[in-house]
Amino acid sequence: MELDLTAPTRTLAHAANDLVRLLPGRVLDPVLSGIVLEATADGVVLAGTDRERSIRLSRGARTHAEGRVLVPARPFAETLRNIDSPEVRLVVEGRKLALRTPNARFALPLLDLLSHPGVREAPPRVGVLDADFLPLAAVAASTASRDDALPVFTGVHVRQLGERLVFVGTDRFRMAVASAPWRSEVAELDVLVPANLLAEIAKQADDAEIVLHADADRVGMSWPAAEVSSTVLDAPFPSEARHLADAFDGTVDVAAADLAGAVRRVTPFAGAQGTVLLEVGDAEVRVRAADQQFGDAEEAIKATTSGDRITTAYQPRYLSDALQAFGAQTVRIGLRAGNRRSTVITGAEPDPSGAELHYVLMPKRT
Repeated sequence: MELDLTAPTRTLAHAANDLVRLLPGRVLDPVLSGIVLEATADGVVLAGTDRERSIRLSRGARTHAEGRVLVPARPFAETLRNIDSPEVRLVVEGRKLALRTPNARFALPLLDLLSHPGVREAPPRVGVLDADFLPLAAVAASTASRDDALPVFTGVHVRQLGERLVFVGTDRFRMAVASAPWRSEVAELDVLVPANLLAEIAKQADDAEIVLHADADRVGMSWPAAEVSSTVLDAPFPSEARHLADAFDGTVDVAAADLAGAVRRVTPFAGAQGTVLLEVGDAEVRVRAADQQFGDAEEAIKATTSGDRITTAYQPRYLSDALQAFGAQTVRIGLRAGNRRSTVITGAEPDPSGAELHYVLMPKRT
């Protein structure tokens, strides 16, 4: 068993940390908690799997001896993160992998590589998406549930709709529907992707284009020097159509940042019930909250209003998250009368890039 290479410490540390973040934190099998390091003539490959997810990250290195080893992932990443030398040498010494600098040596135990199931390759490619649209996918992922008891809601529904790729996430209390143009290479695409994996990919992918991969059982994304794939979630996903199709009884065009600021300032007065009200008036929308113990507050924001003058209750955190997703844009808030009808927030003007985001807030349950 041989492996001997020298690599930039920061580059290798970032790659190890990225791989750890892409893999689930709780793995019972110690073999699956490891990173497979492979030294090749082209550099070093860091790979890992939990049998459902598979990750490969390639980085530049000077290889002195080719080989493959398996080492504990988190201790490896932590050790590299704390090394302040610009370069580090990785070399097998007996049953350990030594990380050497000019004035220090750190040694990690080698795990049983023969017991490792191997890291699967990504399924066939199905199309290409501009990486600038990944933050939209991350918004959809942020609305997904973290409750594993309802696995369908822990995923993001990704499907092809004509020449657009649509991402839908929901936790039953809110929903984000994001779409963007993409270059499809298949006739049909309809998969349910783990939301936490999609969110992490959106943070790490830094190339201009992202290649999507999918088949009946797996889905993945790749960009230069990185390939990530996972088994798909197998469950029927609720349709977003009914939330987007119905007409609105009233609309409000308002600066998202201004309204988000008012919500933030009023929220401390929401009390135990955790409710803020949006009251639509003439050329303004008023944010209100009141509680016998905490007092009351209200703030008016200039807006363009049309239709009915509607008052709607929201959970402050969900309303804040929705508004923050639009940054400095002017948003259009579509309101529907009645206690059980959803609110839809979208950009007031079309995005020149062709991207679209609809953020749906379900009626607050009391």
